[in-house]
Amino acid sequence: MTDDKKDILKKIVERTRHTVELRKGLFPYAVLEKYPFFNREVISVSSRLRSGKGNGVIAEFKRQSPSKGVINRHADPVEVAMAYEDYGASAMSVLTDEPFFGGSNVDLMRIREAVQLPLLRKDFVVDEYQLLEARAIGADFVLLIAACLTVDEVKNLAAAANQLGMEVLLELHEEAELEHYCDHVQLVGINNRSLKNFDVDLQRSLDMANSLPAETLKVAESGIHSVDQLLQFRNHGFDAFLMGEYFMKQAQPGEAFRLFSEALKTVS
Repeated sequence: MTDDKKDILKKIVERTRHTVELRKGLFPYAVLEKYPFFNREVISVSSRLRSGKGNGVIAEFKRQSPSKGVINRHADPVEVAMAYEDYGASAMSVLTDEPFFGGSNVDLMRIREAVQLPLLRKDFVVDEYQLLEARAIGADFVLLIAACLTVDEVKNLAAAANQLGMEVLLELHEEAELEHYCDHVQLVGINNRSLKNFDVDLQRSLDMANSLPAETLKVAESGIHSVDQLLQFRNHGFDAFLMGEYFMKQAQPGEAFRLFSEALKTVS
């Protein structure tokens, strides 16, 4: 394991803090509140999951990642999003980090105009400004990563997101991060992949799920590449499954999602 790989999370957070300060000057609150999506009615992802709408998959649009490099540089976000919606996704995750994941706010705004799925703004949220930004570009829920934040930061950011009408997906990876859970969190994701060294351990997530309150909506994140794996998580109490790389690495991610959804129907 190289030092660069070990320190990637720290580098991402440092870069994000710098970018946020720049964006505050370019797009202050007075500008964000005039975006057409800022006052739209938010779609509740928790209500959608509890009502059984969709197949439980939170399908992701992701061009690249620090661990995999370029995954798919040619896929059109709107085309992929429409296929995700047509073939039963419960929600969609959109990477908006540009330096490390090749995403953008524009991707999410284009997708928002095209589909009625709940949209996750997937980024490294470290500042309340990013919540205002998420609201302005059309997100319905936001990601808070415990590995990047203190317990108090999660509580404050989650409360601020709720005040803006958005829900929160709190991402955990280690048992010690369970203390980040609070009442302002609607979904808890357990990331099978460590953001510190990128190792994947499905069993860790299965074990951690037992430590969460029974009523918590649980999301399995990363490393799911088959219907059998998804069913394994479902049988251990998971309600949703965030999947991106499996679909995005195909030449036609939407078609890959269609085939996966059809296979899932045959065993559900």
